[in-house]
Amino acid sequence: MQEKMQSSDLAMLGQSVEQLLQDLPERISGPLRRAQEERPSAPALSDHLGTQCSFAELAQRVDACKDLLREQGVGAGDRVLLINENCVAVLVWILALSEIDAVSVVINARLAQPEIKRILEHCEPRLTVCFLDSSAAQAHWARLREQGEHSEVTQFTAPLGLLQGGPSAPLDEADLPVSERVCVMIYTTGTTGDPKGVMLSHRNMLFVAAVTSVLRGMTKEDRIYCVLPISHIFGLSAVFLATLYLGAELVLADRFDAESSLRTLRERRVTGMMGVPTMFARIIEYARANDLGSDDMPHLRFLYSGGSPLDPTIKRDTEQLLGVTLLNAYGMTESGPTICQVRWNEKLDNCSVGRPLPGMTLRVLDGNGKQVPLGEVGELHVRGPNVMRGYYKNPEATAAVIDDEGFLNTGDLVRLDEAGNVHIAGRSKELIIHSGFNVYPPEVEAAIAKHPDVVLCAVVGEAIDGNEHVIAYVQRKANSALTESVLHAFLKPSLSPYKRPATIIFLPQLPTAPSGKVLKHQLRGVRNA
Repeated sequence: MQEKMQSSDLAMLGQSVEQLLQDLPERISGPLRRAQEERPSAPALSDHLGTQCSFAELAQRVDACKDLLREQGVGAGDRVLLINENCVAVLVWILALSEIDAVSVVINARLAQPEIKRILEHCEPRLTVCFLDSSAAQAHWARLREQGEHSEVTQFTAPLGLLQGGPSAPLDEADLPVSERVCVMIYTTGTTGDPKGVMLSHRNMLFVAAVTSVLRGMTKEDRIYCVLPISHIFGLSAVFLATLYLGAELVLADRFDAESSLRTLRERRVTGMMGVPTMFARIIEYARANDLGSDDMPHLRFLYSGGSPLDPTIKRDTEQLLGVTLLNAYGMTESGPTICQVRWNEKLDNCSVGRPLPGMTLRVLDGNGKQVPLGEVGELHVRGPNVMRGYYKNPEATAAVIDDEGFLNTGDLVRLDEAGNVHIAGRSKELIIHSGFNVYPPEVEAAIAKHPDVVLCAVVGEAIDGNEHVIAYVQRKANSALTESVLHAFLKPSLSPYKRPATIIFLPQLPTAPSGKVLKHQLRGVRNA
């Protein structure tokens, strides 16, 4: 069975992984240069600002951006901080920086000012750029321009704020092959502790772009919707670069809103969308509140979820509403991001994240570093062409997660089924041990999400009187009268006593990151306030 599946992957890729790696372009801009030659007039990008460009026009904008970068004194190994929300201009800058061997440090303008300040101080950029089409970026620019030499320019209809940085040592990678040089740094999310800049090479990202696009069944005729932030590795690598790799068209949106997203999907005749579970939950909520049915929905060819665990209720309701299978995938920033993915022609009836990408090796280990038996839960370690170069200026943290054999410790708890599919049990750091029993938050969240009045939920552990208790945070449907006692009664038949929440807290809306992932550390703050 496993050999058959591997053979199927090989047929889809059309070549071995080794040959694919040899055939990858040197730089992430390589697919653009290929499309510029092969399909110059085909549509490449459009955004909410009305900016549209073909592959030839996109290439021209990248060349013009390189001229501007040289005028600003940016060279090989320099970091350039890009404070943005999704727009064509930021993609132009990322591609242009890659062609002069500089490093894009891409962050979302909706981050809090202290978060941006920590990242700026840590990466020491040669240049900081605010894309001033969003109010969030404008607010940051108002503070940043007081710190040094700055200017404002307009490029491709997008106003930009440029802040010159102080002297900083460039990355010295001249001796490395171009494909192994760092082209992008993505900072891991979080509001406490030292920031960690994940260094990703051209090869890391192009491997993911090439393989995931094929395993999704994408073609150059597709029109892909990207509302995931480009500042998040899911949006940048697995959506933008995957679309560019095949020469397909990308439709950008700066923010997620269920109504406007459905309208764009219909009007632009989008064929594929990737999103996080919270996006699909809010589409379902909007459709129910407005009595929308399948006739009001867009006609998609494929649909993927990733970024956080997908529960069965969201999967089922999304498929019923949109009339297409919601396929699942899994990864992390440090793996560029994709590790596992359900193939486009596999109609799994569960929330497995599918099998690992071809070319990746997986280990599922217990607390003693021993392989666990098939079907049992253990911590996932992975090795492959997409594993990061390391954390910027933090060799200790790098050594803590990547071992001498090149295996990355994901920190995620998983189990493998007989078909080789990976099932996510949760984060090892989020594992709740109640009265000596292991409680995996995704299992409890899936049970809660089955109640028809629940829109979103999140489960965390809290230390109380020498034990760890299960605490659930729930966002109800609008105008719902659901109470804690009713939800407790609903959960009783489906969860063992030690898995049931000790407390259920209702919130008007769960806090989410710009990527749409629920911020569980903020929920703990709500509980303790």
